[in-house]
Amino acid sequence: MTSLTDRYLAATLRSVPTGRREEIATELRASIGDMIDDRTAAGQDAGAAEREVLTELGDPAQLAARYADRRLQLIGPTYYLAWQRLLILLLSIVPAIAGVAVGVVQATVSDNPAGAIGSGVSVAFNVAVQIAFWVTLVFAVLERLGTPLDLPDWSVDQLPDHPVERDVTLTDVCASIVFLVLLIAFLPWQQFQSVIGPDGERLPILDPALWGFWLPLLLVVLLASIGLEIAKYRARRWTWPLVGVNAVLNLAFAVPAIWLLANDRLLNPEFVARFAWLRDGGLDTVARISIVVIVAVTIWDIVDSAVKARRSAR
Repeated sequence: MTSLTDRYLAATLRSVPTGRREEIATELRASIGDMIDDRTAAGQDAGAAEREVLTELGDPAQLAARYADRRLQLIGPTYYLAWQRLLILLLSIVPAIAGVAVGVVQATVSDNPAGAIGSGVSVAFNVAVQIAFWVTLVFAVLERLGTPLDLPDWSVDQLPDHPVERDVTLTDVCASIVFLVLLIAFLPWQQFQSVIGPDGERLPILDPALWGFWLPLLLVVLLASIGLEIAKYRARRWTWPLVGVNAVLNLAFAVPAIWLLANDRLLNPEFVARFAWLRDGGLDTVARISIVVIVAVTIWDIVDSAVKARRSAR
């Protein structure tokens, strides 16, 4: 029967360069023999001593990696911070932009708003996975090849001028919550207390049919946004989980709003008929301007939150 030492050597040499196997086998066998002899000289049983020595040497694959000077990590400490910073930066911006763009396109060319939202979320997720995979692969290859990154060395000049205890102020949070509350209040208000029609009746600005699904959905998103503002204030600054939630809420509000505008389903037809300038082409102009504004505000808010989170993480 093959001894434990022979089996250990075979398992170790399997993962080392062929040209060095004989040298390593001779050195390792001699080291194991010496360690066993030391234990047997102290009165320990030879079999027990052999098992104890091999156990102390550890996993043969790890020992082979040390002999071959091969790293046993995907991204090591030399490259880790650069990999982490680049990955966080890309994940905080690119998937959200891709998701919004695809959702807007789908909403304008199809008659399936739920499908447009799903497409946007799906694309954002797939883009995030692709970014994580390729960035990690590139850095893993760079580390295996020993390619220098030539990044500037850190210095004390990079320290912030003074410690920042809170990046999110109470004033900003209160202003945001007040705006959200007013927007939430506007949705039911416009249904009952808005424009007076030719017969003296109240004309809702938004299509009343939207109360079947879309307006309740937007109300839920706005209420969740208030919760986000509170969570942001308690966290004292933007964090990456908060950035992710903010991006999701922005998409959940922007995509339905853009789809409704693009398909002339947001405003009440009776309200539109009440104003000649809306009937005579003004509605399309309002829709285009509103879509551009929504897209710009959505992208700006997502990017701004990501920049602030990155700044806070330094």
